[in-house]
Amino acid sequence: MVRTNAIVIRETGGPEVMSYDSVDLPDPKPGQALVKQTAIGLNFIDTYIRTGLYPAKLPTTPGFEGAGVVEAVGEGVTHVKPGDRVAYSTFSGTYAEYALGPADRAVKIPDGIADDEAAALMLKGMTAWMLLFEIKRVMPGDKLLIWAAAGGVGSIATRWAKALGAYVIGVTSTPEKAELVKANGADAVLLSSEDVPARVKELTGKGVDISIDGVGKDSAMDSLNSLRPCGLYITFGNASGAVEPMAPLVLQQKGSLMMTRPTLFHYTTTREDLERAALAVFGALKVGAIKADIGQRYELKDAAQAHRDLEGRSTTGSTIIVPS
Repeated sequence: MVRTNAIVIRETGGPEVMSYDSVDLPDPKPGQALVKQTAIGLNFIDTYIRTGLYPAKLPTTPGFEGAGVVEAVGEGVTHVKPGDRVAYSTFSGTYAEYALGPADRAVKIPDGIADDEAAALMLKGMTAWMLLFEIKRVMPGDKLLIWAAAGGVGSIATRWAKALGAYVIGVTSTPEKAELVKANGADAVLLSSEDVPARVKELTGKGVDISIDGVGKDSAMDSLNSLRPCGLYITFGNASGAVEPMAPLVLQQKGSLMMTRPTLFHYTTTREDLERAALAVFGALKVGAIKADIGQRYELKDAAQAHRDLEGRSTTGSTIIVPS
């Protein structure tokens, strides 16, 4: 058993429900790994757990993404060992100095990649991989609309899509963030306060092939209205709330559109798929197609402020929580 400082949520609500406590973690069970964390990734899904949008058994420690050094492993674990540097996106309770999770969900961090880069890229980088390669492979010349393009997933997806030869229109909330999106290579940048569908049609003629939308409720109809006939709407996040239900007939009326609501877990269910995704992300990082783009860091005790800033859309790129 190890004693660890951690963020604990005992009731759902705003950032104020997050308390900085000391808790006990048991020794690893068969198939598990105990990791002394060096970096923790912040993601919008963490806020969904805190608010109750995604139900969790309380009390709970939020967080799924992180990186660190394996401290101990349970019986039957062979692919990682104590001393290995590893990263993960589906451990539970990573807002802590130590994390305990299924060892087959941890991947070794290649030489030349820092722990904080791996922590910043596991969930967000693999999500970008899913969006650009697995749902529909993005090809040279494809026209993409990427919402929240200055954020964690958006900044990675923008750079990666450009490396694939796509034409990318980024949407963000402020002129300052627009400069970051331009620096990531977007062909055009729009502010969310604009008439996005009208501007998209001006830039593309018929509309984009794919709208990659992590904003959710507030941007759903603008996403649909920005697509060409038979275009694809990928809604993968709820930054502004969950997308409201719509009749399938709406998709037909707007041009026989396609819509999907994916989650990364379904694309990395097997160990083989997880490793394939991680290798793609780490490979893209090494050749410069993407970068970790860590915009801000917070100490673990300040995790509530990190949530406030994330929900207030004042962060850029990826956010790292420092466990010690």
